[in-house]
Amino acid sequence: MMIRIAIVDDNSFLIKTIQEKLSFFDDFTIKFTAVNGQELLDKLDKSHAVDLILMDIEMPQMNGIDATYQIKQKYPQIKIIMLTVFDNDENIFKSIKAGADGYFLKEVNPHELFNGIHETLNGGAAMTPSIALKTLKLLREPVSFDDVQATEEVTLTTREIEVLEQLSKGLKYNAIAENLFLSAGTIRKHVENIYAKLQVHNKLEAIQKARNNKLI
Repeated sequence: MMIRIAIVDDNSFLIKTIQEKLSFFDDFTIKFTAVNGQELLDKLDKSHAVDLILMDIEMPQMNGIDATYQIKQKYPQIKIIMLTVFDNDENIFKSIKAGADGYFLKEVNPHELFNGIHETLNGGAAMTPSIALKTLKLLREPVSFDDVQATEEVTLTTREIEVLEQLSKGLKYNAIAENLFLSAGTIRKHVENIYAKLQVHNKLEAIQKARNNKLI
């Protein structure tokens, strides 16, 4: 049975290179190519008869990580292998989190790519060895890339920290208001400001993020 593949890359030379690598084998057919994630999604909306996508990461309009996430929400049966020049930890981490099934560097030779595609379609997770090592390292020493920026930017006022500390003890707004000699409405306003500053949506997230940032 023919394996239907889509190639997504904003560099037409690299698309040709990948096509050449796949041309050595009879069981692959290129359904289409796209130059960014948005074009890929548009083409999949018209026809998603694709078994596997070879996805670049750095692309204009919509990068490969965002595209991977959206495709996995809409078409979870389609396998996705990231095919990229970059093997930095953040890209690997975010690609896997978005749902990527495999991760190869672009210098991969045709046979490795062939084996990787088959392995992925059979339910495996194909990776360049150096990527697999980095993935293991990330699992052993988790890094929260989402929180790195927050650590630098988040500052709460002394009053907001007091409110958050009381919230973390499970106290209700009225009790906090009494303890701090404020009105419940004022406490509510402080909590809204805390959520906005920490970019969270509920009490648990706020407490967790404040702890991560050593605010409480």
